[in-house]
Amino acid sequence: MKKIMFNDRYGLTQAVIERRKTMTRRMISGSPLLPSDHIEEASYFAGFIQIVANDGETLLEVESRYKVGEVVAVAQSYNSFYDDTYNPVLFPAGAGWENKMFVKAELMPHQIRITGIKCERLYDISEADCLREGIRYLPQIGKFYFEDMRREEGFYFDDHREAFASLIDKVSGRGTWGQNPWVVVYEFELVK
Repeated sequence: MKKIMFNDRYGLTQAVIERRKTMTRRMISGSPLLPSDHIEEASYFAGFIQIVANDGETLLEVESRYKVGEVVAVAQSYNSFYDDTYNPVLFPAGAGWENKMFVKAELMPHQIRITGIKCERLYDISEADCLREGIRYLPQIGKFYFEDMRREEGFYFDDHREAFASLIDKVSGRGTWGQNPWVVVYEFELVK
C-alpha cells in the first residue's frame, strides 16, 4: 500500500480525517520548462498523465502516482495517534515516531480511496473545489479561511480563490499560484 502526505501545519491531514478535504492538487512532476500558455493540454488516461504542446507533440508522459480505486494510507507520525511512549516493537521505524515521512503505510489508522483523477491548470479551480481542498467558509462574517496550526493564526479572505491561492503558496512554495501550473487533481473519500 502507498501513502500520501498532507500538510499538518495548515491542518490538511486533520481536514482529511474529518472528511472536510476530499481533493488534492499535485504539480505534475517532470513538467516541461515551457510557459504554460504554450502547452495545449494535460490529460489523464489509463494511469498516465500526458502533456501535449500546441503542435500536438507529446512533451511528457508519466505514470500517475495513484490510480482510481486505489486505497492509500494517510501518513501521520506515530506519536500523533499513539498515546503511549515510543514502543520499538509496535513501531520499528523509530524515525517515524515524530516524522510521518518514515512511517509504514500498513500501520496508518486512516486510509482514502482515490475516486477520480483529472488534469487541469491551477487557475481552473472552482469555488466548490476550493472547499473540497480544505478551505473553510465562515458564514457569520462571510469569509473564506484556513489556519496555521503552529502559530494558531487564521487567514481570512473575501473570495474562495484568494484563500486557496494563499494556501497553495504556503504549502507548495511562494509563487506557485502565480505560475498557474498544470496539476493532477486527485479526488478521494475517507474509507478508514
